[in-house]
Amino acid sequence: MAWEAWLTISVILLCFGLMASNRVPADICLMGGVTILLVSGVLTPGQALEGLSNQGMVTVGVLYVVVSGMKETGGVSWLAQSLMGKPKSVAAAQLRLMSPTAVLSAFLNNTPVVAMLVPATNEWAKQQKLSVSKLMMPLSYAAIAGGACTLIGTSTNLVVNGLLIDQTEHAGLSMFDIAWVALPCAILVFIYVLVTSQWLLPERKPVISRFSNVREFTTEMVVESGGPLAGKTIEEAGLRQLPGLYLIEINRAGQVIPAVSSQQKLHANDQLIFAGIIDSVVDLQKIHGLKIATNQVFKLQTPLENRSFIEAVVSNSCPLAGKSIRQGRFRTVYNAAVIAVARNGVRINKKIGDIVLRPGDTLLLEADPEFVEQQRNSRDFFLVSRLGDAGPPRHNKFMLASVIVLAMVVVVSGGWLSMLEGALLAAGLMIVTRCTTGRVARRAVDWPVLIVIGASFGIGNALYATGAAQAIASNLIAVAGDTPEMSLATVFVMTAVFTALVTNNAAAVLMFPVAIAVAEHLGVSFMPFIITIMMAASASFATPIGYQTNLMVFGPGGYRFHDFLRFGLPLTVLIGFATVLIVPLVWAF
Repeated sequence: MAWEAWLTISVILLCFGLMASNRVPADICLMGGVTILLVSGVLTPGQALEGLSNQGMVTVGVLYVVVSGMKETGGVSWLAQSLMGKPKSVAAAQLRLMSPTAVLSAFLNNTPVVAMLVPATNEWAKQQKLSVSKLMMPLSYAAIAGGACTLIGTSTNLVVNGLLIDQTEHAGLSMFDIAWVALPCAILVFIYVLVTSQWLLPERKPVISRFSNVREFTTEMVVESGGPLAGKTIEEAGLRQLPGLYLIEINRAGQVIPAVSSQQKLHANDQLIFAGIIDSVVDLQKIHGLKIATNQVFKLQTPLENRSFIEAVVSNSCPLAGKSIRQGRFRTVYNAAVIAVARNGVRINKKIGDIVLRPGDTLLLEADPEFVEQQRNSRDFFLVSRLGDAGPPRHNKFMLASVIVLAMVVVVSGGWLSMLEGALLAAGLMIVTRCTTGRVARRAVDWPVLIVIGASFGIGNALYATGAAQAIASNLIAVAGDTPEMSLATVFVMTAVFTALVTNNAAAVLMFPVAIAVAEHLGVSFMPFIITIMMAASASFATPIGYQTNLMVFGPGGYRFHDFLRFGLPLTVLIGFATVLIVPLVWAF
């Protein structure tokens, strides 16, 4: 091999070593590797930056905008609350999550499926008090396994089938041909996750769960008349599951119900007083069927889509100190509505409007983002800060956002538009119809994920352009000798390795001519080798960069690079053994 090939291999090993040590973020590490290959002349600028214009990468970025529309309208919370249920154990939660994911991924592109389920899983884990790190990787693995079961489930199968038609005399595979091997492998994935995840998957709890002396806010909500929660029990409504949140009492037509039972049924217009941490108070606003009790939020001059959640600490010079929120006409004075109050660890068992403000009280406000700038230097508040990108959910646009997503899925599945075109159209409609705002949409995109995907294509180009990939494949195939079974196993190993390094589609394209050449050399049918490439390119379990759904769960799951190696590598080996055993039984040599 030439020096360019050796340099490429050295850079890849360096990148993987740094990522495995968790010392350098994956996006910085891979972009650094691409930079070395570009500056050294191994890659041209076009080859290095090719991934940034890749349809798959752009599609993932646009889908973040689509999902933000569902999130902002409360659709994600509805999905978590309505579809996933109340599991009794971590294994039951994994099964509830993986089963619909795999089925949907078999018939839809698995990328939008995961894009929709990541935030829903995050909220569901929070409600059920489960470690999200026990769920995110199984979510991605189920999407990968399900997608491999049909011709249209993953783009890799379509790419390989296209090569099969173009470069051989084969008529191509039908929809479910690959299922003969992919379905048993998907079952193996389920069994492996359910049995081994308790030992091999990390359990990482949110930081807030490590502390007991957190600020406790008091807030008041009302059960909407004609909403989905009226007639349900407290437990059925999911109001017992939010971590760090306690239902103090129910006020029903002037009658107070203290020490509320989980089996207490909710009635329309019930006033619910909660106490809890600020994250759970914000999550409470997202539940479809509840609305903020104070009518002051409906009188604010700022349109709903432009409002934010803001924290403010009352100073001793605030003119409203010593007055109740209602008496002080807080909304009129500040054009902001108080939706929760925290007081130095003391639980306030009062309606929001009746709370008498004291210096040091922390208020959770719904207001125009400009409130922060207007009051930052005011003597009325010690501290004013915006609470991330969170804003009140727009439940009135929930159905519209759902229709947009459903339409995107239908037109893409029907072949009328490509995944990129459908996602762009859906994202545009989300913004135009105000299901999400431009500000939220811009911040919804996970840029490190997109950078990793783009950089991976640059690395893959270097492997291909320098001849390193072909040399490695040829040498290892030669080691397998003239035994079809050993050659089949070697093709799986090489495809899986390249998938881990340079994404699944690039690995499949790279290994296709090698597989044809091996079959011709052995004088056997090429079909077992083609099917093996399909399966190996979908066995993207061992690294986060091997498949885009792995990257999408990497951050939300709180994972490190070695988590994928520890949990995914044994699964890749297991799928490899199953593939090499089953494929020759269906497609004889």
